[in-house]
Amino acid sequence: MNRIFRALINYFINGILIVIPVGAALFLILWVFTSIDKLLNLSDLIITDPKTGKPVYIPGLGIVTVIVVIMITGIIVTNLITDRIYNWFTRLLNKLPAFKFVYTSVKDLTEAFVGDEKKFNEPVLVTMDEFGLKRIGFVTHKDLTVLGLPSDVAVYFPFSYSFTGQLVILPANRVKAIDKSASEMMKFVVSGGVSHLD
Repeated sequence: MNRIFRALINYFINGILIVIPVGAALFLILWVFTSIDKLLNLSDLIITDPKTGKPVYIPGLGIVTVIVVIMITGIIVTNLITDRIYNWFTRLLNKLPAFKFVYTSVKDLTEAFVGDEKKFNEPVLVTMDEFGLKRIGFVTHKDLTVLGLPSDVAVYFPFSYSFTGQLVILPANRVKAIDKSASEMMKFVVSGGVSHLD
């Protein structure tokens, strides 16, 4: 009887190890997609059922709209927008203080992950104190001469199980490059060190 009970507990634990991560990942993806779709889906405002006169909601139309708008914008920016027009548009946005702050912050963060000049692509190991405490971070700026710190670097430390982090400025000689991919190290840090390293 004891043996059967232990086997059932073992099966239950093994099931949890599969079901919870898969379920959480699917839930998060579904939640993001449905939230975006509900926010940007205008089908119930535009389309009405001719028989009942009630609005018709078409699931997924919001996501399709976002994808189409992003693609069209990409085509226009790539093929039609010159540097002069882009610079004029940027100057125009700089005249709107509140909007400028939000726009530039989101733009810089987006470019850090998907732009031509990715920022989180240099994982490093940093010795934090005299006891040998080390943290994994990502160099975001190597030249801080503009701040009067020519021999320092800016390192971003993401927090585990979070989308936030901390920016620290420290001497370059305390930073050691890690010979691993940035995505692998980001996953390792965000998972709290439980993610497998190849």
